[in-house]
Amino acid sequence: MNPFDSPFRVSLGSAVFFLGLVAFTSLPPLVIGASTGAVVVGFRVFLDSLTGEMSASESVLTHIPAAGYYISFSAMAAAVRFRHRMAAPIRAGAVGAALDFFANACELGIRYWMGEPFAFSGQTVIVLWLFAILRSFCVIGVYNMWVTKHVRSLAEARKQELERLIMVSSGLYEEMFYLQKSMALMEDMTRQSYDLYSRLIERKHVEPRVALELAEHIHETKKDMQRIFAGLSKLIGRQSVRGRISIAELCAMVIRANEKYANLSGKTITFSYNGHIDLMTDQLYPLLSVLNNLVSNAVEAIGESGAICLRTRLEGTELIIEVEDSGPGIAADDIAWIFQPGFTTKYDRQGNPSTGIGLTHARDIAQTLGGHLQLVKSEPGQTVFRLAVPTSRLLQDKSMATDSFHNEANQEEHPPMQPRDERPV
Repeated sequence: MNPFDSPFRVSLGSAVFFLGLVAFTSLPPLVIGASTGAVVVGFRVFLDSLTGEMSASESVLTHIPAAGYYISFSAMAAAVRFRHRMAAPIRAGAVGAALDFFANACELGIRYWMGEPFAFSGQTVIVLWLFAILRSFCVIGVYNMWVTKHVRSLAEARKQELERLIMVSSGLYEEMFYLQKSMALMEDMTRQSYDLYSRLIERKHVEPRVALELAEHIHETKKDMQRIFAGLSKLIGRQSVRGRISIAELCAMVIRANEKYANLSGKTITFSYNGHIDLMTDQLYPLLSVLNNLVSNAVEAIGESGAICLRTRLEGTELIIEVEDSGPGIAADDIAWIFQPGFTTKYDRQGNPSTGIGLTHARDIAQTLGGHLQLVKSEPGQTVFRLAVPTSRLLQDKSMATDSFHNEANQEEHPPMQPRDERPV
């Protein structure tokens, strides 16, 4: 539209420019204004060259003031930090209308300065304000419609994520029930096994049904373990990590989890991480299992206060992760037994021992990764466990590592016959 019977135009192209100014936040406003002004002038000159209404020089002089609108609009928008005002739509619409009005006034001023005949009156001001308000609130409305749609999509995604987490929690609760049942059975089997062992050592008569009952309990526990394994495998399969995670981020996850554990235990423990390794891996679950076991053991070993440090480094083709704590250390007589299944020095308030399989499982998981776990130092005030894993295994495709894990698990489920070790454990 040419409301003043002059080359000055009013169009919805300005509204599109306005929308782009607030939507493309990665670009500076002046860059958007200058590039838009150049393209608009060039396009109008191109159209004039096709129609042949005026020469190229006349066309440039006629349309060059239009660039003043876009440049002045973007400059004022940057000056008033207009993008930060979009949270309040009514205020943003009013400010946008003012920017549009003064940008149009700037273009008219440039045209008047270049000699174009123009009569500035009250009607001119009303027309400019009318178009400015219409375009501004139109742009603000479209922008907020887009933001509302985006927020709704995020809300829907969060709702689905919440439902997924509820289902995962429900599945974990079910597995926890079976774990409690299995732990009770295992404690009973431990007592029966030790009683049977004592009777055999003392050459006392043992009823065959005792061994049969023990075998029945073991069979029932095995079935529960198979069911728990299937359920957890299904849950973990749903939550499989996509992409790779850095070793530093993985250690940070372990630290955050055990900071909460320490706080719940009423202990003041300082956690730290020392390592600068540019290594990404998707072997999240096995590494988390091992490190969580080591760090939680350190939390339990420390008294009221202390420190735990995770250190990472590369040695040749291996990733080394060390967990150091300021606890009392491990007794010299116990060091040779800490990785043996069933060995424990931890008892609850009722005097019942823990399962004693944490470090055993951590060692076995480290071996499935082709690495090893060892105690490298233990003295009062300093205990250090070291996990070494080949970097080639950490960079291996996750599906291949999972197949390897299941193959090794199957081998452990049906191991070859070995000579019996008569040493009591």
